[in-house]
Amino acid sequence: MTQLGAVYAWETEQPAGTTPDGPPDNADGGARHPDPPDAVAVDAGDTSSAPSGERPAEPRALDQVRATLADTALTSTNTARAAREDERGPVDDQQDPAPGTESATGAPSPAGDPEEARRAAIVDSLPRASDDTPLLAELQLDARRRIELRGRKFPRPPRTRVITVANQKGGVGKTTTTVNLAAALAQAGLQVLVLDNDPQGNASTALGIEHRAGTPSIYEVLVDGAPMHEAVQQSPDVPGLWCLPATIDLSGAEIELVSMVARETRLRTALDHYLTWRTDNGHERIDYVFVDCPPSLGLLTVNAFVVAREVLIPIQCEYYALEGLSQLLKTIDLIQAHLNPRLAVSTILLTMYDARTNLAQQVAEEVRTHFPEQTLRTTVPRSVRISEAPSYGQTVITYDGSSSGALAYLEAARELAERAVQATTRTDGVPVPATPAQEDQ
Repeated sequence: MTQLGAVYAWETEQPAGTTPDGPPDNADGGARHPDPPDAVAVDAGDTSSAPSGERPAEPRALDQVRATLADTALTSTNTARAAREDERGPVDDQQDPAPGTESATGAPSPAGDPEEARRAAIVDSLPRASDDTPLLAELQLDARRRIELRGRKFPRPPRTRVITVANQKGGVGKTTTTVNLAAALAQAGLQVLVLDNDPQGNASTALGIEHRAGTPSIYEVLVDGAPMHEAVQQSPDVPGLWCLPATIDLSGAEIELVSMVARETRLRTALDHYLTWRTDNGHERIDYVFVDCPPSLGLLTVNAFVVAREVLIPIQCEYYALEGLSQLLKTIDLIQAHLNPRLAVSTILLTMYDARTNLAQQVAEEVRTHFPEQTLRTTVPRSVRISEAPSYGQTVITYDGSSSGALAYLEAARELAERAVQATTRTDGVPVPATPAQEDQ
């Protein structure tokens, strides 16, 4: 494993990023070695879904879901394309990048950059894995991601992107995806704001933000009309990461908002005023705003849909997630028709992916077939580190940045950032106006 030894030697030469407060590094001061696949995260008795030569017969329910997804996927894709065409003309099909401009992760990289050439040379020196060596393949993937992502700065979007992370099904990784993508983007040099719109306040916990009862929070912003800048707090672990916390008071906001004027647009109005306040007071512009939603379709989620221009849907690689996806897309269509015509599903992220099971592979295939433009190439694996990080009041990015889960979220964040830059340039390379994040900005 001489090549892997060279990889870790290269890593120790790089400038150190955020130091995790979780488990310590190796005694020799080097970076952590990639953890083997987290077998404990999968039921040891699940032998029926292990890969085999023949795929078992598909249930009828899956056929019904597949038909529903085909209809809703076509509508969602057409809506997203129409929104982009309104801003910058017809959208051409994605073109293949020029030879030599694509990195090992599939993202374009600057041609002629010596640092990129150095990274590519080290990646090429890694041992090649085959289907007969799954553990080596896992190690090789983590090593490649570590080489390409360590110390990298992500491109800034032309304007503030407001993204709502939503899925009415619980337990699919909404909060985990929100905080880890936000931390990854902030660690890469961007300014990120997280709006914790879930009464459970788990996003505030993961970011190390105070959210006990009585703390100024999103409840005062929505119900009392308080200025957002009085409640926003900065994350103690990641510079450039801000959070509007949620307290237990938010659980009663659904009832209180019912009788209020403009109840569906209160969060949007507050965010517009906050972004203007930052500009007027000389603060750096916010690049990304992530809105974490509760697993329901009440007024809190409606406010989150109205404030955003994009929807990011995390999908757990299980059958029930497909059912929830078709229902969510119908809800988004209603929001588009009545409250926010420019809302579109821009990103789908597959979470809790276990390549050892046929079910995960089948769900991923179904989603990529119906949503080829929206689904990210990166999948987030099941990882014990991701589950452990919130107990330390951290994201997995700061808790164990070398774990497979942290590297997957870093790569997903990079793909999300680079998609925004590519979307503002025509295929002939001529810059075009970017899609504004807020109509009133």
